[in-house]
Amino acid sequence: MNPHLLFWIPAVLRLSFILLGAGVLWYFFGPVFGLLCGMAGMCVLLCVQLHYLYRLADWLDNPNSAKLPDGWGAWTDIFSRLYKLRRGDEKNQAELTEWLARFRQAMSLLPDGVVIMDDVLFLEWCNPAVEKHLGLHLDRDKGRRVTNLVRSPEFMDYIILGRYDQPLTLSFRERKLIVHIIPFENRRQILVTHDATESQRIEMMRRDFIANASHELRTPLTVINGFLEIAASQPNLDTQTRMAHLKLMAEQGQRMQNLVEDMLALTRLESIEYPLRPERVGIAALLEQVHQEGMALSGGKHQISLAVDGPDIRGSTEELRSAFGNLVSNAVRYTPADGSIDIVWRDTASGPQLVVRDTGIGIRQEHISRLTERFYRVDKSRSRETQGTGLGLAIVKHVLIRHNAVLAIDSQPEKGSTFTVSFPKESVC
Repeated sequence: MNPHLLFWIPAVLRLSFILLGAGVLWYFFGPVFGLLCGMAGMCVLLCVQLHYLYRLADWLDNPNSAKLPDGWGAWTDIFSRLYKLRRGDEKNQAELTEWLARFRQAMSLLPDGVVIMDDVLFLEWCNPAVEKHLGLHLDRDKGRRVTNLVRSPEFMDYIILGRYDQPLTLSFRERKLIVHIIPFENRRQILVTHDATESQRIEMMRRDFIANASHELRTPLTVINGFLEIAASQPNLDTQTRMAHLKLMAEQGQRMQNLVEDMLALTRLESIEYPLRPERVGIAALLEQVHQEGMALSGGKHQISLAVDGPDIRGSTEELRSAFGNLVSNAVRYTPADGSIDIVWRDTASGPQLVVRDTGIGIRQEHISRLTERFYRVDKSRSRETQGTGLGLAIVKHVLIRHNAVLAIDSQPEKGSTFTVSFPKESVC
């Protein structure tokens, strides 16, 4: 049956009942009494309807399904339908709120900055990343124009020209940012910011690495090729000169071999294809070997002491020998003759430590943070004299990363340096 017909039947029955009652009273008590009773019944029916209309209007001001009034007659069906509609709306609203919360949480975890703006660039929402990139704060800047918050001529030109098909590379707040505006809907725009500072630094390091490696390899190759040309053009060189040339070529060849080996070692340390395979490392034997190598490199020019008072650890013996050896060899190379070098292995409350202390030339503070970069040299002329590859501390850094250890450097010019390697307590055997 038609639902609209079911709605009208009760109303027609109630009206018919009032009219029938009025007709009966008319018949027995006269027309006046019958009309009065009929009008009274209609007034009661009207008041009931007005009462439910009032309650409906009151509920519409605050449409909460829990507060929906009960009805009578046709109002029962009306309120029942409203209740179902409201419950459906509340369910949809709860799901929408949940999805919005998930969306904001996901946007908050993004490393890229996201700003939602209206068509006239007023800020509606932003995630924490853009607060770091552009200095925007949602609580403080919501409803303000973004162009008034990001004070950059390049950004203003990008907005004015409206060429959003290409991103903008922007230097802002000591960061290199890639900014892109994406229009969506009719009255919304998304501003996306990507921090390219680190990737640019890595790219610069890669270029420097290639340039420095090429330079380091070219120098010994130039020497070797030069002597070979001399040998080819002057076949009658005396024995003493020829032997001197061969000695220098051998030295330069060894220098190239050391450089290539260090570069390959760095590649292995950075590759996920060579995971760390920990074993028990006999620290006493390892440091004794490093101590002997340091003595050989020094040639008796330095006082090199060794003190071992700590536990063995788990790690790669070969990698740690390379790292410890680089620290000691650097100390020997950069400590003048008659200087002293102390090698100390000790146990502390936070874990075992290796300390390499020297009385060398020292390092100025502005250089310390960059010492572990590939080919970084404090004094290039001094580095050439010491025959270093420029990769030793970079190897140390990556070995320690693989062993969850950290390197601390304390140095003063002309007074010496202290390199402290701290291992976690979990590394102790």
